[in-house]
Amino acid sequence: MANKIEAPSFDDIVFEKRNKEYGAYMLRKKYPRTLAIAFLIGAVALCAAIITPYINAVKVQKEGVKVEEKVVEVVMETFDTPTEQVAAPPPPPPEAPVEAVTQQAKYVPPVVVDSVSPEDEAQFMTADEIAQTFVDEEVEEIIEVVEVVAEEIITEEEPEPEPFITVEEMPSYPGGDAALLQYVMNEIVYPEAARENNVQGRVFIRFCVTATGEIGQVQVLRGVDPEIDAEAVRAVKTIKGFRPGKQGGVAVPVWYQLPINFKLEN
Repeated sequence: MANKIEAPSFDDIVFEKRNKEYGAYMLRKKYPRTLAIAFLIGAVALCAAIITPYINAVKVQKEGVKVEEKVVEVVMETFDTPTEQVAAPPPPPPEAPVEAVTQQAKYVPPVVVDSVSPEDEAQFMTADEIAQTFVDEEVEEIIEVVEVVAEEIITEEEPEPEPFITVEEMPSYPGGDAALLQYVMNEIVYPEAARENNVQGRVFIRFCVTATGEIGQVQVLRGVDPEIDAEAVRAVKTIKGFRPGKQGGVAVPVWYQLPINFKLEN
């Protein structure tokens, strides 16, 4: 019978072209034996843990060892209720009645004093004395001229509210922004000095459309030249017919921005 060819083990296949002296090969080779020994030790420890209490119980029964049990008796003592009665505190003494003190004013009759002496009553004026007493004299009429100076009533004007930046209904010009720019361009007169120096550019103007639709607080946000900026401000101040902005249905002042382009035609 031909010789049997032993098939290489799984470890030999894995470590066929590897270093078997490194240690991993020996660990894998001894793994089944190590596992069997560990299983055997665990089984022995388990059997010892189960059998030992049983052996101790049998030994106690054979030797007749009695386990004394401690019994603790708890007796509740009964307390007699106290027979002494505590006297209630005496009531507070009644308050002494307050006697009503009434004061009566003693009536003193008035004393009548006669201020006119009998001697004065006996004296009567004669007709001559009466004539001398009443003398017809001229009465000077004094007319006082009272000058009434009317006080000037100075009324302090209420400061205008701060204009809004955005509102529910923004101010609008009839015809829209195109018509507004066309009006401003028609109104502008190009400064002669700027024309000669060929100064051009865009001026950004900010103005306030008041609650009545008027133009106020004209400001130059970004200018080009002082003369051109002044002409842009002048032209904007002539704008009329704006419909004011509204917030909550009430007309309010609103900021409005307008770019104006100054350009010379060749």
